[in-house]
Amino acid sequence: MSIYRINKGVSKPIVFRGLKAQYIAYLAIGLVGLLISFAVLYICGVSLWIILLLILGLGSGLFVSVFRLSHRFGEHGLTKYFAKKQLPEFIQYRSRKLFINLNSNKHGNHP
Repeated sequence: MSIYRINKGVSKPIVFRGLKAQYIAYLAIGLVGLLISFAVLYICGVSLWIILLLILGLGSGLFVSVFRLSHRFGEHGLTKYFAKKQLPEFIQYRSRKLFINLNSNKHGNHP
């Protein structure tokens, strides 16, 4: 007799403290960017207080915006949103040739 484990939730999205799916990566990339910008500004000799205020402000904005996107769009919603924006509102043709040639026998199809 064999015992098989059932993996419940295999198709569920990854969730970490309310962030869903790709938003975890967006937050991680943003944090790496903030770390690099902190290092560059520090090496350039900018005052530490100015750097801290700038990085903390940008970091807060990053967290708020990523969490807002995650809650608003969900796992695949942001991708669908951008895909819908790229669809044309209408298609305009100045010639009827396209529609006339639809029923032609170019491909060997017989009506």
